[in-house]
Amino acid sequence: MAAQEVTATGLGPWPGEDPLEAARIIRGELGSPHLPFLAELPERGVGSDALGRTASFLEELAVDVQPHGWRLVDRPGKDMRRAASALSTDLNVLADVAGAEDVSARELKVQLVGPLTLAAGLYLHNGERALLDHGARRDLAASLAAGVGGYLGRVAAAVPGTRLVVQVDEPAITAVLAGTIPTASGYRTLRAIAVSEAREAWRLVLDALRAAGAAEVVVSLPDIEAPIELALSAGADGVALPLKALTNRQWEQLAGAVEAGKHFWAGALEVSGGTLPQVAEGVESLWRPWRQLGLPAQLLSAVRVTPSAGLAGLTPAQATAVLGRLTQVADGLNQRVLG
Repeated sequence: MAAQEVTATGLGPWPGEDPLEAARIIRGELGSPHLPFLAELPERGVGSDALGRTASFLEELAVDVQPHGWRLVDRPGKDMRRAASALSTDLNVLADVAGAEDVSARELKVQLVGPLTLAAGLYLHNGERALLDHGARRDLAASLAAGVGGYLGRVAAAVPGTRLVVQVDEPAITAVLAGTIPTASGYRTLRAIAVSEAREAWRLVLDALRAAGAAEVVVSLPDIEAPIELALSAGADGVALPLKALTNRQWEQLAGAVEAGKHFWAGALEVSGGTLPQVAEGVESLWRPWRQLGLPAQLLSAVRVTPSAGLAGLTPAQATAVLGRLTQVADGLNQRVLG
């Protein structure tokens, strides 16, 4: 069962190149009831970025790296092998670290890039984004849905008995739906994707994740024009959003979702300003709008607090401090629940 209190987690990206150090820090800082995660270490280079990692477990599709980015190709090459090797290393390290713990965390989160952002980030043979081609979009969503079972199976083998939570990252979704992503030439933009197509692509992947053993699936969205209701109607258990720029309308949508039993991962700790916010500031960023909406304090159990963004741009010491501050914010909110 998920924790019946406010808990903390991170979004995935982590500084440095050492998966052992990352796993030890994350699992040390985010022990139960909090949610440790499998780190993404983009500083390691090709294949350790979020897009390359997700592309490495596509079924019957292959990618390589070109100067403009990841490209769909006919057969796997060294770039895809490098991505697969990095993931294997991370899972082996996770198994070793978790296996050595006296008391292991009861949950683990993994991340993957969602089908719409994947289509926006991968390129076709002709140098255009896969997002341009309806057939490519369809094939990518189907390939991702087919590949997540193997991925979650490997994660489950590394941490037997752990409740698996999946975060589906869709940072490009607002631009995909608005038709503002540029073509390769930059002289025009790609046509907007229909809401119905986005919903079906998400539903396909979310259903596959649940069939593969995911106990909770949350879609991570950008704060500007986030399609909250679309993600939930596609079957997501909740959404993850940074708090800073949320509008009143978005807060009302989130309130309705929480009242309906959905989860809200709140980016309550701003990490882009250089100085880490104080605990009280993090608590108030969520508590104030919560009370203004008339939501009961007890419903805060639907919330996990996260940083406003990934932590790859920080030092390991700074990233560790962020996780520590997050757990303090969670504790502060739990104290508000208790009165």
